[in-house]
Formats: sequence, structure tokens, C-alpha cells
Amino acid sequence: MTAAQSPRRCHIIGAPVQSGAAQPGCLMGPAAFRTAGLPDALRELGWEVTDQEDLALPALPPVTHANPALKNLAQMIAWTEALSKAAHEAAKNCDRPIFIGGDHSMAAGTVSGIARHAAEVDRPLFILWLDAHPDLHTLNSTTSGNLHGTPVAYFTGQPGFEQFPALKAAVDPNNICMMGIRSVDPAERQRIADLGLTVHDMRAIDEHGIVRPLTAFLNKVRAAGGLLHVSLDVDFLDPSIAPAVGTTVPGGATFREAHLIMEMLHDSDLVTSLDLVELNPFLDERGRTAKLMTDLTASLFGRSVLDRMTRSYA
Repeated sequence: MTAAQSPRRCHIIGAPVQSGAAQPGCLMGPAAFRTAGLPDALRELGWEVTDQEDLALPALPPVTHANPALKNLAQMIAWTEALSKAAHEAAKNCDRPIFIGGDHSMAAGTVSGIARHAAEVDRPLFILWLDAHPDLHTLNSTTSGNLHGTPVAYFTGQPGFEQFPALKAAVDPNNICMMGIRSVDPAERQRIADLGLTVHDMRAIDEHGIVRPLTAFLNKVRAAGGLLHVSLDVDFLDPSIAPAVGTTVPGGATFREAHLIMEMLHDSDLVTSLDLVELNPFLDERGRTAKLMTDLTASLFGRSVLDRMTRSYA
């Protein structure tokens, strides 16, 4: 950055959401990211960082639904509305907002708000979904009732979300790339086929690696002049390196695979917004997951391997 250039601006917005998950603790996620030094790590990389603090909800009356399994429906509807508004404003006012959570139900709000902004600036929105799960249930198809399994169905405009805020702009399923998937319910498997989603599960990554599929997706984003939102779930990572998540699934991304993805995203300079979700500090070991997620974010923002401190968890 030359003296004539202004630093790029990043807004951090906390979403202490745990109403979508079965295991309590994600509401502490935003505080854990701050304690792990996320804002300062980005400032050290030359970004102008504004911490917008955490969003909050008022007390809410319950909302009923024909599916009796649903849990905390009123809270998810309210969080979706609040986060959609906040994401829309942040996308207009900074170069790269980060939404720190909070369980993955928050993506219903963050992505819908970013999609509204993308439509207003007449650019297609692309989503890189880094997760063990596709989160493609509707309110009718979920049997667990845990609403962190529904955001992709909502923001792609699938039926069954009539009680939710009406989408200003739905995300085109053709613009979504999922990586790291390894836990898919039958209803979600059918929806993946129906929508034609691009999914690289862990077997595909084991067989072909990260570079080729991610490069192809980034080339698609660049060719379309698109905005790119990255949604990074802790359970994308193998639980041996990231234990602080209530939905652990063995066989996730390794430390090196995850950093390679972040470094490639930085090199592309295409990322315009970011979710960091499902961090449950109650399940962590001496903050190791919060620190790893912070390090991965720093890699996306430009930290190189030679800049990274070696961490000890002994």
C-alpha cells in the first residue's frame, strides 16, 4: 500500500446466535474471536477495522409451525431479519465485512443481506460454502428441528419459508460451490440433485485435491464479475485440529488444506464478505479453535506462512 492509498476497510459484526444449534455455547463465539485477537490481526495486515460489536434481539413471542420438531423458530426469523439489514448496510459501507458467530443459521441473514446489495450494484453473488453439511433442509424437511441446517435452502429461495422475511434477491444455486461436505441427509441429497449444486465432498478432495476445484470456481467468479461471500463453518475442519463445535464430523479438512484455501482466496482478491460460524468456546481446548479460525482469517486477509507465529498447545 502506497502513501497515496487509503487502507481497505473491514467491519466486524458479532452475531451471538445459538438458537439454531442443539448444543449451547455458540453465543460466546464472537467474544472468543475477539479474545483470540481477530481485529488486531487484521489491523496488523494494513486493514482499517471497525468492530461494530454484537447485534441483539428483544424478547420474542413464540411462532408456531406445522413441523413440531422445529426449535426456536421465532428467534431464527428475528435473527435473519436483523442480520440481513446489518449485512446489507455493512456491504455498502466497507470493503469486506466479517460476521462472527454464532451458529450457521445466521447465514440466512448475512447471505440474504449481501445478496440484496449484490443485486443493487448489478453484480452476481457467489457463495463458497466450507462446511461438513450442505444446510439445505427446509422447515418442513428437517427432522432434528435444528435450524442451522436450513440457511442455504432459505437464501436460494426454496419453498417453505413463508414466515421468514421475503428475499429481496435469492442466490442462484449455480453460483454456489460447497467444499468439505461429508454429512448429508436424504432430503438434502435430493435437493442437491434438483438444484444442480456444485459439491466437492471430502472424498473428492482426497482424490483430486483443493487447487483444481477451487481454481475453477474462482475463475467462474472472476469471469462473471461477481461478488464472493465465504461462509466458513468450524466443522469444515477436522475435529482433531478444531474441536470447538457441536457438530463434529471426522475426516474434515487438515490444517494445511484449510490454509491453502485461504491463501488462494487472498491471491484471488475476490472475497467481498465472510462468515465465521459454529465456534463453541465451551467445547474448545485452551482456545485452540478460536486461534486457528483467527489464523485462517488472517491468511485470507494476506498473512503469509513466514508471518505466522508457531503456536504451542502443550
